[in-house]
Amino acid sequence: MPRLFSFRPAFEMRGREFHGLRGMAGKPLHPPLTDIPVGAYVLAAAFDVISVLTSGDLARDLYRAGTFVLIGGGVVSLLTVATGIADWVASTPRRTQAWRTVNAHALVMITVTLLVLTLIILRLTTYDDDSATPLLILVLSVLAATLTTIGAAIGGSLVYDYGFNVETATDSPVWHESETDLLPGDEHRT
Repeated sequence: MPRLFSFRPAFEMRGREFHGLRGMAGKPLHPPLTDIPVGAYVLAAAFDVISVLTSGDLARDLYRAGTFVLIGGGVVSLLTVATGIADWVASTPRRTQAWRTVNAHALVMITVTLLVLTLIILRLTTYDDDSATPLLILVLSVLAATLTTIGAAIGGSLVYDYGFNVETATDSPVWHESETDLLPGDEHRT
């Protein structure tokens, strides 16, 4: 009977080169760390929207839940930013399409991180006793979730379209010095 599953290679660390904050060869740290802030920021926005649409204890509980979720996502995002910067410095050849895309991803996600830190401060100080999500918090929360989705799409393109930090045997024009962007579906030029 043929083997149906292969778990060990995914967890094998022997033979992988250690890259510091970037992780191990074939096991980068940045992508898995992004899951927590992305989930947190989208959940916080959902809690805030539902808080505004409801009343009483549920509205207040959802507003508080959004605050706690943002704090958790914000804490993890600090390590996520650090690993992203390490990737940018060590793995991104300058003046390439990949470099420009990493810059766009970083701009959006650093904006999100600053927005979330502002949200946390506002929630814990100015709006700490509110019985439901205030309008300003709602707008900022939904903006943070929207920008997170945009930044995640750009980051996903880096991994899935460009193979950023993916160990592969193929070459892609996005890693060649160029001022022209190669879009999905375009013929590969070398």
